[in-house]
Amino acid sequence: MANAISFYVVNVAGGTYASQSCKKMIFEKPGKKSLKKTIGNILPAAVICDNRKEIIYSMRKVILILFSVFTSFFCQAQVEKKRDSLLTLAAGAKDDSTRIALLLKVSGIYSTGNFDSSFLYMNKAKKLAEEKGITGCDQYINTAFMQYYYYNNDYKSSIDYALKNLAIAEKSGDEKLLAKTYNNLAAVYNHFGNNKSAIDYSLKCLALSEKTKDSTSFPVRNLTASNTYYNLKQYDKAIYYSKRAIEFGKQFDNSFAVMMGLNNMAASYSDQHKTDTAISIYLQQLALAQKEEDLVLTCYALINLCQNYFSVNDPAAVEKYAVMLNKAAVDLPDKATLAEIRNVNALRYILRNEYTLAKAELDGGIALAKVENTDALGNLYQTYSKLYFIQNKIKQAEDYAYKYDSLQSVANIKELNFYIEDLEAKYETEKKESQIKLQQTELKQKSNFIYFLGAGVFSLVVISLLTYRNYRHRQKLQQAKIDELETEKKLTATEAVLKGEEKERTRLAKDLHDGLGGMLSGIKFSLNNMKENLIMTPDNAQAFERSIDMLDSSIREMRRVAHNMMPEMLVKYGLDTALKEFCHEIDRSGAIHASYQSVGMKDMPVDQTISVTVYRIVQELVNNAVKHAQAKNVLVQLHQSESILAVTVEDDGTGFDENTLKNSGGMGWHNIRNRVEFLKGKLDLQSGPGKGSSVMIEMNI
Repeated sequence: MANAISFYVVNVAGGTYASQSCKKMIFEKPGKKSLKKTIGNILPAAVICDNRKEIIYSMRKVILILFSVFTSFFCQAQVEKKRDSLLTLAAGAKDDSTRIALLLKVSGIYSTGNFDSSFLYMNKAKKLAEEKGITGCDQYINTAFMQYYYYNNDYKSSIDYALKNLAIAEKSGDEKLLAKTYNNLAAVYNHFGNNKSAIDYSLKCLALSEKTKDSTSFPVRNLTASNTYYNLKQYDKAIYYSKRAIEFGKQFDNSFAVMMGLNNMAASYSDQHKTDTAISIYLQQLALAQKEEDLVLTCYALINLCQNYFSVNDPAAVEKYAVMLNKAAVDLPDKATLAEIRNVNALRYILRNEYTLAKAELDGGIALAKVENTDALGNLYQTYSKLYFIQNKIKQAEDYAYKYDSLQSVANIKELNFYIEDLEAKYETEKKESQIKLQQTELKQKSNFIYFLGAGVFSLVVISLLTYRNYRHRQKLQQAKIDELETEKKLTATEAVLKGEEKERTRLAKDLHDGLGGMLSGIKFSLNNMKENLIMTPDNAQAFERSIDMLDSSIREMRRVAHNMMPEMLVKYGLDTALKEFCHEIDRSGAIHASYQSVGMKDMPVDQTISVTVYRIVQELVNNAVKHAQAKNVLVQLHQSESILAVTVEDDGTGFDENTLKNSGGMGWHNIRNRVEFLKGKLDLQSGPGKGSSVMIEMNI
């Protein structure tokens, strides 16, 4: 009995935003001598590569069709010439089995490009086999249809033909064919997320491969197993089978298996946030792909490297491999891959802060991905969201995050619908077979159907609820981040204003004291010298003395203003002494009776920025008591306990309604609040008409 063609699925993901997959044609020879020579060179075996990636947090299943690079080496005229040659051989073939094999080979010529022509010739082979009653070619015909429907995303039909081969293998006892069929089924079930069936068939395949010692198939089978465990997020096992695929790939000179094994292993490490290890392995994959001149895998290795280096914020590395990628992709015809490349270019420009160029790349990638691949579209939406977050355009960022979530929801629903359809199909088959059984058995089968259908609907509801919950959670996180950014922005602005104000106060105080003060003192000295050398009348002498007294008053007032703008006591002796002196000056002025008390402040240093800010707050509060509250007494208290500094200012003035502060247009209370927020402190106000006022402020120091 001849061997079947096998599918296997391999992950090719990498960075935080990676979403790649590929399909590549290989050839695998069947076994039986009667058909080995002919069909062994006719039937193509498909290697389907599937990719998954993580999002800050979940994995998603992705796959896209990458047309074989094989067709780029031959022009249309050469294809038609080869087709005509094979059809001529088929017309003159002596037996129908050879004719069927040749028709399948013609179908294989178009298998990765012209699907209509491929279907035409494989259907001719099928009809000829049915008309002539030839069953020896059924497994090859089934494999051709299985591959055709897989490439056209009709996975239900693909599974149907895989199951036909399964029946042939079980009936004939051909364990090698059975193992390959198990592998095919695991590949397809991997694609639409039926992990239970995928792991079941994958383990059966590996067991039969070991039993039959079909060692040349080990690279393919281990790749399928690695992808299955990757889908289950069992990364240790995924890495184990990836290493086995690499080992057997080297042993049997299967460079493709080695490259994809490296890719799967790197993807597993990347999803575990072991980015350095993942990058190291992707570099090995890149080197091997370049050596093998495999344009497809070279591009995807470069894409993965760019995305991983972006995740660790390495602009130089992203730039290097993005340049290599764009050069390599010149000859790449696949639009889905080009969409992913546009995404990489966008990441590259984001790191260079060239947001306009990044947006242009994303728009171009979305235009391609909408036609060719929704999975690449999801990556582009995520990058767009990141771009807008970086620019602090929160609304636009949320819009693209929602678009990505919507794509994920649609994908999940499609997978669930496929699963339900599969259950329904199985039920219908069982129903037809059970018509000869008792009515009780038939009722039981109907109950099973209702149970499975209910489970499917329940699963759909759960998925919808989880999707909605995830969306709401993302909204809350984004709103929290917006609030945090606004608070930080406000505090930064306040800090800049306060520091600028104090800097300007210090400058003016210094200019007044050192500049104007010095000049006035010099004038006084000069006038006193002139007095000694001049002979003045009594009236002139009296006027001269008044001028000297006025000059002394000006000097004292200038020094008082300079001291008020930046108290020398505060700079030299600290907050406690400065506040004590301030209250003493206020009390001595007679405007109000001011008292000062401090607890725990002895030999306790306070940061100068905090000291200046607290001093200004106390100044403002005392001035308010004098100007607005008509208070007779004011009490200032300063208390420090461990890392907490508390300031209290109380007066016996007229008080006020606290609600009036909300509509107040004055700057005094606004400045006090800004300074407290700058210190990240707590402010407590107690006041009422005729009850005086009490303001308490606490902060960490």
